[in-house]
Amino acid sequence: MSLISKHLLAFSLLLALLSHSASSNAQSAIVNSLNNYLQKRSDAFMTITGYSLTPDVTTGQLKIYNPGNSDTNLQMTSVGGGDVISQNVPLYLEGTLALNRFDPVFTGSSGISSVNIPMHWNSITGTGGVGWDFPLTEDLRFRPIANVMLGHLESDASIAARYINSNTQAQLNSMSYGRMNTYGVGGSLMLDYEHYRPEQEIDIELRYTNIPIQTFDTSQGYQGSADSQSLGLWARSRIPTPFTVLDRPLRAVFELAHTEFLGNLRGALGFDSLSSVGTGLEIDRSASDPLFTRVRLMFRYQFGQNVQGTSIGIAASF
Repeated sequence: MSLISKHLLAFSLLLALLSHSASSNAQSAIVNSLNNYLQKRSDAFMTITGYSLTPDVTTGQLKIYNPGNSDTNLQMTSVGGGDVISQNVPLYLEGTLALNRFDPVFTGSSGISSVNIPMHWNSITGTGGVGWDFPLTEDLRFRPIANVMLGHLESDASIAARYINSNTQAQLNSMSYGRMNTYGVGGSLMLDYEHYRPEQEIDIELRYTNIPIQTFDTSQGYQGSADSQSLGLWARSRIPTPFTVLDRPLRAVFELAHTEFLGNLRGALGFDSLSSVGTGLEIDRSASDPLFTRVRLMFRYQFGQNVQGTSIGIAASF
């Protein structure tokens, strides 16, 4: 049985027990404490989603573990990218799809004894952006971007309540155990430098993003907001090697990224910024496949205050 299934089963058993024993003052106290806890943490849960709203290699794949054991306290995974549609039409389009899983621990008390309950939260967010390139020099462009985000957050307790309602005669209010719909409307400002020559290709991006997040279609007790801001610098160099793959030079890739988190994101996870250094190889497939012109395999080392780790990623250029 998977870890998620085990937690879902545990929540189902817990909620079923509480629902069939509502007359117990002790159990009612735990339920009330649980609801109050979820309501107070609404803003914090929304803040977590703010780390995954735009394409960012520092947070594209991030896991934070409990130092006391191997349990994952936070797992963030996102896929995203963006580019102009053509050289003649400098319309810029971007998109990011992110999945997050957050694991705070709720401690409930019945007045006599206490119980620790892992309150797993899950979120899915999608962010889109539309921008326009204004050339400043031959290689440098200014790019304002309008961003829109939609998301859904739900606790395992709420998912378990839905499961109980559909498979038993109990009727629990799943909204009482944590469920939020979110949206955000904001924008980004970017300076994009692209210097492409046969002997070397250089990309540098400096980006500021501000996307305030609000709840909608959500129970009043769980309504919240988060101020999601970040300032990021990303640079990449691609250099042809003496080797040839698919009738094109195999390129060595070197990458550097640094993101400063602002607003509610700053310090929310114990760090104010994250950095990433990476290297990899890139295959040019333009001679054989016009859809995926380039494919990259990257190895990255990520670090910040109190955190460090490694990741392996695959990227494609269209």
